[in-house]
Amino acid sequence: MKNAAGAVNKNIILVIATITSFIMPFLVASVNVALPTMGREFAMEAVVMTWVSTVYFLAIAMIQVPAGRLSDIFGRKKFFIIGLLLSAIASFLGGAANSVVMLLIARALQGIGAGIAFNASFSILTSIFPATERGRALGLNMAGTYTGLSLGPFIGGVMTEQFGWPSIFNLSGLLSVVLVVMVFLTLKGEWKEAGGESFDIIGSVAFSIGLALLMYGFSVIITGLGVTLFVLGALGLVFFAWWEIRTPSPIFDLTLFRRNRVFVFSNLAMLLTYVSTFALNFLMSLYLQYINGFSPQTAGLVLISASVLMAVFTPLSGRISDRIEPRLVASVGLVIISVALVFFIFLDDATALWWIILSLALYGIGIGVFSSPNSNAVMGSVDRKSLGVAAGTIGTMRTAGMMLSMGIMMVLFSLYMGQAEVTPEYYPQFLMSVRVGFIIFTALCIGAVFVQMAATFKKRRPAAG
Repeated sequence: MKNAAGAVNKNIILVIATITSFIMPFLVASVNVALPTMGREFAMEAVVMTWVSTVYFLAIAMIQVPAGRLSDIFGRKKFFIIGLLLSAIASFLGGAANSVVMLLIARALQGIGAGIAFNASFSILTSIFPATERGRALGLNMAGTYTGLSLGPFIGGVMTEQFGWPSIFNLSGLLSVVLVVMVFLTLKGEWKEAGGESFDIIGSVAFSIGLALLMYGFSVIITGLGVTLFVLGALGLVFFAWWEIRTPSPIFDLTLFRRNRVFVFSNLAMLLTYVSTFALNFLMSLYLQYINGFSPQTAGLVLISASVLMAVFTPLSGRISDRIEPRLVASVGLVIISVALVFFIFLDDATALWWIILSLALYGIGIGVFSSPNSNAVMGSVDRKSLGVAAGTIGTMRTAGMMLSMGIMMVLFSLYMGQAEVTPEYYPQFLMSVRVGFIIFTALCIGAVFVQMAATFKKRRPAAG
């Protein structure tokens, strides 16, 4: 069955996809709050703590485009289930970790599972909703993402204090198992718009290895090895592009970048936005607990302010983008984010709590206004056959942005703190790292405003309907 859209209620798929979108960011936000506790237990330096998050996103970035193509060929439901099962196994492994190495392996496997599952659910969701309803559906789906971000810090803080940080991983594993059962019971048939086509193994390997080397090289760019790996990664991606142009069944249709301005500029705006914003929750979690002396639970409550507003504004902006030019809606969101980042530049050891909450609120509103219209534009600019690849590209842009964001902070921590842990004598260096980071992020976000405005949306081809 190539398309099962008629075999199941659209709203059931929306619910399942939204729960999936909830689990992944919930885990990320929960782990961010638990990082100081994990760092103390395993005696991690600041740089190593960033790797607990970075390795997760590196794995997602490597898998999403190949997984998107595979799901288009062999079935999105199959890959949805595979991703969820892998996420569950990896989560339980993380909960049982007794060393930094075991924890990082579990996080990498979690990332692979999350990348496969999220990509499949997102492309299924997009394929069954017509263009006139897509913005609403994507908005509600992303509301699940930001609800996960909202509840993650608080629940993660409570669980860390009451049951220990492994309970976060075990809860994530349990939710993934429940979701697998829901998929088996409710989703019938299969979605595979490119069924019967071949899979480009060489291109997949070149993409994954090239991106991994590029991202890791950037994270240690201040060393000779980092520069070498970065250059090798860039060469690997150049080879990938050369190969994709010549192979009859590419995993990525590069004509989307040559001829589709909506696809190009909207994805680039997304990349820049995630580079400029993703490290924020990580930094604020450390700031609130180390500088302000908050408990994980209290820090989580403060961070909720941003995520709640994301969850509120995302479905609203999704509906608006079905009626008003998505470029304009997304650009307004980016302007708001830029203002919030300027506010964060002035953080120091005496910043008032109201200033922090105001900055987080502006950030949350901006992300909520930007995300859904931007994704709506990308998914609406491709045909049905390329939905999996488009979803994979969105995921890769987000994940690459997240990794670059964390990579920037890894470089800054290395420059200002070396291998030191975050202790009182190093608080001035920590605060300087954070300030420089927010200056860089502000400049990148302002650039994203102009990139988003450069996209032309005159030819929006519906992916369904």
